[in-house]
Amino acid sequence: MIGVGVVGYGYWGPNLVRNLADITDARLVSVCDLMTERLAPVKARYPTVDITADFDEMLQDPRIDAIAIATPVSTHFRLAMMALMAGKHVFVEKPMAATTEEARRMVEEAARRGLVLAVDHTFVHTGAVRKMREIAERDLGEIYYYDSVRVNLGLFQHDVSVVWDLAVHDLSIMDYVLDEKPVAVSATGMSHVPGEPENIAYLTMFYESKLIAHVHVNWLAPVKVRRTLIGGSNKMIVYDDLEPSEKVKVYDKGITLNGNPQKNGEKVYQMLVGYRTGDMHAPQLDISEALGRELREFLHCVETGARPIADGNAGLRVVRILEAATQSLAQRGRVIELEKARLIA
Repeated sequence: MIGVGVVGYGYWGPNLVRNLADITDARLVSVCDLMTERLAPVKARYPTVDITADFDEMLQDPRIDAIAIATPVSTHFRLAMMALMAGKHVFVEKPMAATTEEARRMVEEAARRGLVLAVDHTFVHTGAVRKMREIAERDLGEIYYYDSVRVNLGLFQHDVSVVWDLAVHDLSIMDYVLDEKPVAVSATGMSHVPGEPENIAYLTMFYESKLIAHVHVNWLAPVKVRRTLIGGSNKMIVYDDLEPSEKVKVYDKGITLNGNPQKNGEKVYQMLVGYRTGDMHAPQLDISEALGRELREFLHCVETGARPIADGNAGLRVVRILEAATQSLAQRGRVIELEKARLIA
């Protein structure tokens, strides 16, 4: 069995603990949190699990092979680097770090030590997003756009903007579903609470091809919306994560370009646009819990040395876009070119 420790028992930590306790191939050894009052429910529900407020104690525990980090973003780099340098595999909440440089150093440290570094991009493990990737590779044809709306009323974060809180989900989905990676980003947004980070933002990602991606995130919407459209030359996808069933719908709709360039007086080109309307179908999806699937994959990678779907390089690519979007926000939407990240093979 692979021994695992969890650091951080606030918002997401209980979900990690619950899933790890249910995985037969894992042994949940210890849970750590500086706020010791949070740990009482752990001991009550899992009496064999150790609780501690001392992260060093967890690092020195020989029973622990891997550490799952579910703490504020600003602490990810320090805790992950300490764990890696102690020889522990790391599963870290998203976004994996506060800066591209921090993310890069984490990737390099894990590679140098031969350790698994996985980032909790939970959505890429859902049946819906895995099915979208399959459809995008097989049926969509040339992909024209990715358009997403992810809005709700609250929950305001004091340490990160709405971009780092909500847009990170779409950026991780895009990184997984789309083969092509963006080359530039523009972002605009606004804070309506004095002294607090942006609570509404619009991100546009540019690619070398004609693909364009747009993400709208908002903490001030009166309703909760989680809807994504992906348009291709052959088919189109509508993904609504709030649908109880039929979360993914595939439409055989699009445009057809007819005609060839002609010279006819002043008309250099004559092009006719036709519209194609076909059937819609909703594929059957795997409904197993994504986090449980993700943690089982992480443990399998620890055991075999395989690479996780959302490895450190995937996390680095997402942080790179988040950092560029933050720069663009500060400059009222200026287009920020994305430097190619030095990814570790």
